[in-house]
Amino acid sequence: MNPSSSPNKPALNVLGDALVICGCQPMTGWHRDGYCRTNASDLGRHSVCCVVTEAFLSYSQAQGNDLTTPAPAYEFPGLKPGDHWCVCAPRWLEAHEDGMAPPVRLESTEISTLEVIPLALLQASAA
Repeated sequence: MNPSSSPNKPALNVLGDALVICGCQPMTGWHRDGYCRTNASDLGRHSVCCVVTEAFLSYSQAQGNDLTTPAPAYEFPGLKPGDHWCVCAPRWLEAHEDGMAPPVRLESTEISTLEVIPLALLQASAA
C-alpha cells in the first residue's frame, strides 16, 4: 500500500502538504471520494488532479479511454472541459509527451505521483 494513503496517516500532495480534494462534481478518485489518492490495488495510479481540457478529452478518447460519454451504471455523467478529475500518472505523462496534458492542481496531486512524473514537470503544468 502506498504509505501516503494509509488510514493512519493523512495523504500528502506533491508539495509535501496535506492533500486537498480534487473534485466532487463529478465525484473523482480511485476511492470515489474526491481525492486523488491511491493504493496498491490502483494499478493505474489515479493520482494526478487535472483540470480537463477539450484537447485532453479528445486525446484520451483516441487512446481508448472515453471520458465524455456518461456511464449511468457507474454514476458517471461524463466529463466536460473545466471538470477536475484524477488522471492516471502514466497517462498524464504520456499526454504530456504528446503535447496534450491538461493543467495540474498541485495541491490535489498525491505525492506518489513523483515516482512517475518529476515535480518540475508538474510545476510547469500547474493550473
